[in-house]
Amino acid sequence: MSSDLGQPDRNLALELVRVTEAAALAAATLVGKGDKIAADQAAVDAMHIVLKTVRMDGVVVIGEGEKDEAPMLHNGEHIGDGSDPKVDIAVDPLEGTTLTAKGMPSALSVIALSPRGTMFDPGPCVYMEKMAGGPELVGVLDLDKSLTENIGLVAEAKRKNIRDVVAIVLDRPRHQEGIEEIRAAGGRVRLISDGDVSAAMLAASENAPVDLLWGVGGTPEGVIAAAALKCLGGGMIARLWPRNDEERQAAIAGGYDLEAQMTQDVLVTGDDCFFSATGVTDGDVLQGVRYRGRGASTESLVTRSRTGTIRRIHARHNRDKLAEYTGERYG
Repeated sequence: MSSDLGQPDRNLALELVRVTEAAALAAATLVGKGDKIAADQAAVDAMHIVLKTVRMDGVVVIGEGEKDEAPMLHNGEHIGDGSDPKVDIAVDPLEGTTLTAKGMPSALSVIALSPRGTMFDPGPCVYMEKMAGGPELVGVLDLDKSLTENIGLVAEAKRKNIRDVVAIVLDRPRHQEGIEEIRAAGGRVRLISDGDVSAAMLAASENAPVDLLWGVGGTPEGVIAAAALKCLGGGMIARLWPRNDEERQAAIAGGYDLEAQMTQDVLVTGDDCFFSATGVTDGDVLQGVRYRGRGASTESLVTRSRTGTIRRIHARHNRDKLAEYTGERYG
């Protein structure tokens, strides 16, 4: 894409990995400390510091809340050095705050970026129903069909016995009926306490131990997952899920179609989005931050939808040198 149009003409994902590495390193100092708010704030602060140095004119579409509720990386915030390209940004500095506080697996720092005006703004809707999986499931999944039918479609598309189909699902009371239906259909369920971006990435991974992500989760996480799946070649469908009548009416007044099914290409339009994720704690998708002396190591997944290139980046960091420009966050 031409930079004359203010669109990305370089692989910004290779710059974004510095952003997720910084957030992961900061949050990792609080793994197992029992304070999810402090861990999240550490990740936000570190991500903000590095984002300011990236050559872009970015607007946060999916951030840490509204301006009055979050000290940094709030929705609508302008970020970057102000130069082209003009881009939308979705961030989750710490996906899995509770996982981090408890020292549990699969906490990540993630960021997605796409040309300006191409990232879905969920408006008043906090939740959406989602299904996601690997390349075999692109165009296969359908929220208007029952879970029983979808499990059958997954088995057919992936050429496996239905008893070998595994759905990964957030362990929430609202999912109990669906979990029972998946099991009754012959499938299996892997329950997770948090982290449906990580779960969507896992479902789309090659040789993954799960076949399908299903459930009602956050709309911000849904948009970020859509960007990841576009880059990984996976498929996703989602539909807004108002929590109550007030939220439903607000969405309708805002012009949102509550019956529409949105694919990853609707949630993030265009063909040039970027995604980076760095592990905070060990998980199926990425290794977490490891410490040795005054050094630390990270593993990141970095990809761009236009090329389809997927990179795993293992990096070693000198914590003393990092602290010189980030303060004591990495100490």
